[in-house]
Amino acid sequence: MTTTDATTRSRDYALNAGVVTELAAMRPRVLVIGDLILDGWWDGAAERMSREAPAPVVEISRRRFAAGGAANTAVNLAALGADVRIVGVIGDDEAGRELRSILSSSGVDTRGLVETAAGRTVAKNRVVSGEQVLVRLDDVNGDPYPEEALEAAAEAAEASSGWAELEVICDYGCGLFVPALTARLARRVRRPRPCIVDAHDLRRTRILRPDVVTPNAGEFEQLCGRLDPGRRAEEVPARREALLEASGARSAVVTLDREGSVTLSPEGGVHRTFAHPATERQASGAGDTFTAGLALALSGGLPLADAADLAQLAADIVVRRPGTSVCSAHDLRAELAPADDAAVDHDTLEARVAEHRAEGRRIVFTNGCFDVLHRGHTASLRQAKRLGDVLVVAINDDDSVRRLKGPDRPVNTATDRAAVLAALECVDYVAVFSSDTPIPLLERLQPEVYAKGGDYTPEMLRETAVVRGYGGLVSMLDYVEAHSTSGIVEQIREHRPTTVPGGVG
Repeated sequence: MTTTDATTRSRDYALNAGVVTELAAMRPRVLVIGDLILDGWWDGAAERMSREAPAPVVEISRRRFAAGGAANTAVNLAALGADVRIVGVIGDDEAGRELRSILSSSGVDTRGLVETAAGRTVAKNRVVSGEQVLVRLDDVNGDPYPEEALEAAAEAAEASSGWAELEVICDYGCGLFVPALTARLARRVRRPRPCIVDAHDLRRTRILRPDVVTPNAGEFEQLCGRLDPGRRAEEVPARREALLEASGARSAVVTLDREGSVTLSPEGGVHRTFAHPATERQASGAGDTFTAGLALALSGGLPLADAADLAQLAADIVVRRPGTSVCSAHDLRAELAPADDAAVDHDTLEARVAEHRAEGRRIVFTNGCFDVLHRGHTASLRQAKRLGDVLVVAINDDDSVRRLKGPDRPVNTATDRAAVLAALECVDYVAVFSSDTPIPLLERLQPEVYAKGGDYTPEMLRETAVVRGYGGLVSMLDYVEAHSTSGIVEQIREHRPTTVPGGVG
């Protein structure tokens, strides 16, 4: 495994969409051994309190399930393009069957799953109302796994050892990695096959002599002492030797949640990544995604620091999504090299809006030409986003702008306007429409809220009757003293400062 730090890696290297495509095309063979968890998300309305206790009553309307723990690492690896096999223990129960189905449908080879009637599948079920997790219900094993189940898991790991190009060990303290199993894994003949360990207690897996460990801040502090909350990234490198000695590893990537990560290479180099935090309160499993991204990159021969960059990007993508999510190679490519046309076609938009609505998310819709984006636009768009959860911005195509504004408009094409709007953090989707009004798209999407700039009134808008007709809300945004596009264009032509007021439109 090649590792390096940011100061010595190749100057002509850059993480880009082409690199992601090449990694996925390699189809690296990755073996995941670890604790398997079924993540559940139970959604419902909480509109009253129980008479039996001071607790909300949640009327469950939907149950969602996802792979968790080592299983989540495996499905992320498969989505990123790896050829994945998984080894672990599940119970002979409904949760185990659900987890096996999720893994198989995600393209993960499940021949290494060991099923036992003497233990239950570990499951973590979150009860959610609105955007708030109210309680988590964990099904865990009170007794150790039977010896025959652990023996079968060890045999499955050994059978795939010669096949794998990289190995990921995921020890979340759920009972798989007893001393006898780790000792047996350590006795296998080690090919030049990188081993990554993601473990709650890295002392348990020290015997494996991993190439890379990926402790989070809490796991790091467990081995190396408490970090100053304001200087965690600066203090980690000073404790490099203590971490590597305690974990038995050659190198490490320490993840610091909202502060990114710190890579400690074998040669002593240090590399820092920076996270892009999100406000999503339901997100879970970003650490599994980080490990999967790191594994994919290392299996493709990327230096450790560059692998950490890719892993950070993958984690950033999933923390923006609710629940336990998966990052795919397509997601990475889209993040690294957005399409020239950032607008979403109407069929895709309708499907995504339906998915968000099924998750209980409130859709906000606004529209305009947005020819030259200015402060009035951005202020109104931020205000519109606060009216719900998902903001859809529909823009007139070039022909309809010409019909509305005159032959010398638009200044910017629909492709350029869509790309600029899509880059705004408050905007979730951009769509282009060809009619003079967005009424056909409104009728199709039926957003809960239709927002329009404060220089209009509901009575001025043909859209008002349509929105109110299906039960939606028309919301007029505050008038923003800023700049109108027409005024800006005129003043540019006359070489005057732009001070004409305006808003969304």
